[in-house]
Amino acid sequence: MTMLITFITKAIGQGIAILFGATGEIITEKSGNLNLGIPGIMYMGGISGLMGAFFYEHSTDNPSPVAGMIISLICALLVSALGGLLYSFLTVSLRANQNVVGLAITTFGVGFGNFFGGSVSKIAGGVGQISVATSASAYQAKLPFLSDIPVVGKLLFGYGFLTYASLVISVLVWYVLFKTRRGLNLRAAGEDPAAADAAGINVTAYKYTATIAGCAIAGLGGLYYVMEYLGGTWSNDSFGDRGWLAVALVILALWNPLNAIWGSLAFGALYILYIYLPGLTRATQELVKVIPYVVTIVVLVFTSFRNRPEDQPPASLGLSYFREDR
Repeated sequence: MTMLITFITKAIGQGIAILFGATGEIITEKSGNLNLGIPGIMYMGGISGLMGAFFYEHSTDNPSPVAGMIISLICALLVSALGGLLYSFLTVSLRANQNVVGLAITTFGVGFGNFFGGSVSKIAGGVGQISVATSASAYQAKLPFLSDIPVVGKLLFGYGFLTYASLVISVLVWYVLFKTRRGLNLRAAGEDPAAADAAGINVTAYKYTATIAGCAIAGLGGLYYVMEYLGGTWSNDSFGDRGWLAVALVILALWNPLNAIWGSLAFGALYILYIYLPGLTRATQELVKVIPYVVTIVVLVFTSFRNRPEDQPPASLGLSYFREDR
């Protein structure tokens, strides 16, 4: 029983970072932009938030956990949003190839995280790991009283505020996309930008806004993983392939943020399943790790056969648009 509870809580912890990334990418893809830079954006969000907290804690004698949390949150959002602005400028305004720009941002983001992580580590004493436990304690603060309930408290109320924020954000994104006029305009820009433009919708503004907002949300996934899940530590390359799992989850969720919630929990469980299965060799562990990607491919093939419009990606996904081309 104890091992099962531990497995579920760890799966939820793994899934929340993926959920942030997938929710952000769903907004972006609904506008017609295919941002393969999400893994790099999540790296950038994580390291920038940690660096903000680190320099704050080392510039004051009595750092406040709440102040450190706010500073790190602002840093992560700003840097991630700037990454989205750069992507938008290159792909929307300059019409650069979206796949190339996205992969370049991922490469840059991983290098950005590892470079600055190593630099700050040297400032901290060259031990190879940065720690901002004071600020991280605000992220890890649990709901009082409720988290003390046996079993249920640990399963439902034993998490920091970013865990619950990820669920709220996903629901809000779903509501905006499918229940508001702005969401309808955004989806129109992703389906047929020429028709949307002819109807008076500012396609460029919607693409910029969706991509920047999506990157800001995805950056919170990196911040969550570093500050809440790891407790305010950074080790180079520790983020692994969670960013790519977030991109894969968009397909599994059929571009629906509500589906991404349960999908992230499934991906989180599959991501750590090999740890809890006895008797696995190194080779079979690697096979278990690819299950999320196999599941995504199966869902993609299945939905292509069903051909339901609501289950398909936006028609203009990955294609740049200039109104002069109409």
